[in-house]
Amino acid sequence: MPRQCPACQLPFSKSGFKHHKRLTKDLLCQRYWANHPQSSDSDQDLHSDSQWSDNNSDALSSEEGEDVDNGDLLPEVLFGPAVEQDEAKIDGEAFVLGIDPAGDALGDYDLLEDDDIDMESDKSYEGDLEETDEEWDVEEANIRLEPHRQPRQIPENSSRENSAEEDADLQAAQLRRDGAERQLQYAPHIVGFPGAAGKPVGRSGSQNDAYASGIPAANNPYYPFGSRMDWEVARWAKVRGPGSTALTELLQIPGVPESLGLSFRTSDELNEKIDKRLPGRPRFVRHEVLIGNEVCEVFYRDVIACVRAIFGNPDFTPYLVFAPEKHYTDPEKTRRMYHDMHTGRWWWATQVCDGLVEWLTEVLMVMMVQEEVEREKPGATIIPIIISTDKTQLTLFRNKTAYPVYLTIGNIPKEIRRKPSSRAYVLLAYLPTTKLEFVSNKAARRRMIANLYHVCMKKILQPLEKFGISGLSMATGSGVEHRVHPIFACFVGDYPEQILVALGYTGKCACCKIAHAKLGDYAPKCATDLRDLAAILDILDSFDTCPEDFLKSCAAAGVKPVIDPFWLNFPYTHIFRSITPDVLHQLYQGIVKHLVAWLIEAYGAAEIDARCRRIPPITTFESLKTGLARSQSPCCPLYLGIREHFNLPKLHFALHYSQSIRLFGTTDNFNTEYTERLHIDFTKDAYRSTNRKDEFAQMTVWLERREKVHRHAQFVEWRLNQSGIPPKPRSLSWSPPGLDLNHRLHLAKRPSVMGVTVEGVVADYGARFFKAALARFIALTNQPEITRTQLERAVWDIHLPFRKVRVWHRIKFLQEDPCTRKLKTVDSIHAQPSRTNSQKKLIPGRFDTALVNDGSGGLTGIKGYHVGRVRLVFSLPPAARRLLFTHESAVPTQLAYVEWYTKLRPRPEADHLLYKISPLVDDRGDPICSIVAVKDIRQSAHLFPKFGPSAPSEWTSSNVLDLCQTFYINSFSNKFMYRTMY
Repeated sequence: MPRQCPACQLPFSKSGFKHHKRLTKDLLCQRYWANHPQSSDSDQDLHSDSQWSDNNSDALSSEEGEDVDNGDLLPEVLFGPAVEQDEAKIDGEAFVLGIDPAGDALGDYDLLEDDDIDMESDKSYEGDLEETDEEWDVEEANIRLEPHRQPRQIPENSSRENSAEEDADLQAAQLRRDGAERQLQYAPHIVGFPGAAGKPVGRSGSQNDAYASGIPAANNPYYPFGSRMDWEVARWAKVRGPGSTALTELLQIPGVPESLGLSFRTSDELNEKIDKRLPGRPRFVRHEVLIGNEVCEVFYRDVIACVRAIFGNPDFTPYLVFAPEKHYTDPEKTRRMYHDMHTGRWWWATQVCDGLVEWLTEVLMVMMVQEEVEREKPGATIIPIIISTDKTQLTLFRNKTAYPVYLTIGNIPKEIRRKPSSRAYVLLAYLPTTKLEFVSNKAARRRMIANLYHVCMKKILQPLEKFGISGLSMATGSGVEHRVHPIFACFVGDYPEQILVALGYTGKCACCKIAHAKLGDYAPKCATDLRDLAAILDILDSFDTCPEDFLKSCAAAGVKPVIDPFWLNFPYTHIFRSITPDVLHQLYQGIVKHLVAWLIEAYGAAEIDARCRRIPPITTFESLKTGLARSQSPCCPLYLGIREHFNLPKLHFALHYSQSIRLFGTTDNFNTEYTERLHIDFTKDAYRSTNRKDEFAQMTVWLERREKVHRHAQFVEWRLNQSGIPPKPRSLSWSPPGLDLNHRLHLAKRPSVMGVTVEGVVADYGARFFKAALARFIALTNQPEITRTQLERAVWDIHLPFRKVRVWHRIKFLQEDPCTRKLKTVDSIHAQPSRTNSQKKLIPGRFDTALVNDGSGGLTGIKGYHVGRVRLVFSLPPAARRLLFTHESAVPTQLAYVEWYTKLRPRPEADHLLYKISPLVDDRGDPICSIVAVKDIRQSAHLFPKFGPSAPSEWTSSNVLDLCQTFYINSFSNKFMYRTMY
């Protein structure tokens, strides 16, 4: 049996444990064994009652903060009673409780037997863990094989107090933000678009009724499949199942089709059934494009049919938006709020002509304005078309690529549209990926590739030119018909795609005409000085009249010589406004990636990796067991060393963010992070299903079959429920976009361990002063106004009439989706001891830190909040609760044992605006701890260790909270912590 050190929680053999105890250089271990010299090397429990009793008095006396020299960082009163009463007021002089080390200060445990506790077993339910055992194996291996790190000569920044000017600026910024966010907590004042815009023009049968009309078997909701089993197997085979060959081999096993009652015997029979008997989204067509001596293939769908499929999806019907709105935060309607796409100015300006006059004048587009459309055909419904293109890699070795085009519409709320599982995006096309290697001149090759891109996109999107003006009838999933105008609104892509669409040159801004050398000049006027679209349109038109000067004119205007851009004839479209911010590539993988590269150059890759491996785990962060430097793909280009300028297009584009938000809503309406995820479903998985020969033809067929299966599953559910279109969920209260902090705490109905002994609580969970803390909690709950002296005496009279407690290993925080009202986990706190995995390897325990509310904390701000480490989440037996508490009904059922950190200062550190804390200990180095109600735990609190010049080699992510003495609170772990701390 391996032995575990109670200080560092590391496992050792019996001889190794003796060696560790005698020669350890771990400060935490040295301090523990100095305080516990009587502990032997036998199999005796290292956390005996007598050892607890020796330290018990110090823990009790120092908990009030009078015997500990922690300055102003010590909380005045950590926590009072858990009942709904005022905070406990404890007065009187400090009193040290003398406890007989031979006895038990809290009485015996013979009053209640195990049969009275309703226990089942000591079985632990660990199915909801987030870290796998292999991750800890990787961590241990990485630290054990860590390269030698040469300490860098980097001066240690000494902590300094904020200056008066810094405090004033910080306080002013907090007041401004608090004022703005306070207004967002209330429902906005909405101004709807006047007139009949977005109104229905007719009604027909629902989409599900139309689908059912094509199915002859009225009594069989699974048709063309004979039974539920038949349908479920077919659905699994096409959505989750193996390849076609493996499925056929499975079905050819004698007795399998008969036992399952299947109507197909091979994969080909299933495919034929799906192809011929199930309707679906529009089919792909294949066209050839001749460029030079090379023939390229493009696969695409009818864009109008794709828009009709999305607009008529029954799942989206309750949430569709048909007309623009103006949202204001004040009754006077002077401060406008932008979030979803229908709250932006573009939709409103496109809906009405007077807001469009400036645009039409600027681009010289003499077209039918919306007012005339409304006068002739009242009730126009605009469908904002969002297009995204992005080339992606299909293979690792053969350099096979795909060039998908995705389409969605702005009528779907962003909370639904951005989830891949909602299938709000449709794959519109696969563009050619040729490199035109037969063209030797690189400049000519680039021009030909750009023209090929625009020729294909124009062929695909050309119907938008006609129907954007004339409109067409289109029905929602419930059968309500609207006269819709599909209008190109936004293009979503990374920087190379933006340059390709805007006809720009690499190194310059895709939207404005600022020179490359001035990208680092962040003047406000740069954000509005867009390219002159009218002049560029004149240059593009000159190709027909004066082709010999076309190249010169394009070069003078700073645009690529593309003969016919796909957006040239789109109505109500300004392409340089339609290019939207790309948070993923511009901020996360752009600016942040450059900063990471500079840090790696400054500190060294080995040191950065060592620090990342020692950061405590957290649910909302991806684990960096291998380090940060290794996980970083090469930056293109990599800017290392000292910068002479910041002429970065990605950094410059931030000047366009505010204008784009006003036009189209917040940046989460359009982000390549969503389409990057779609590459898995629409390209990579599709490619794996092929035999690598004429792969794009096979990929399109594979996608069509999957879409048919998804649509049929939707229909089957509707037939079984016969509930029609579900009503649109009503919000119980206004939910500010992106600022909703109303997540709720959740514990599993069944404890992780039904019975943990008090001795096990001390030994396995590290709750060394559990008895003392619980006795103090009981006394304060029963007598909230008790004095300090009375408290110490009351502890003598408290007996714990139980042997075991029920324990939970995880606290979850759930939040409702603002649209679908489905619950999702947004945060969690672990309090789990070490355990052995299936490979007989010891997995270190994890005890997370949390932000705890003392009863006076609000939605934002640090007032009333304290940081503590959750060691134990438990509940007392019901019989014991009735005996221990005067008012049992007022006592929370679930409690937590928490070890405290120092009180938060009024202001964060001046250099980085992070709050610094340290473990709160008494004069003997023992932690100050308390019992609190689980309901008072606000959220997890991720801590950054203060490493110093170099990360200590003995630190790991599993023991850094025990060894490190100074931490910084990570204010960026999630949006809840960010709003609370700033």
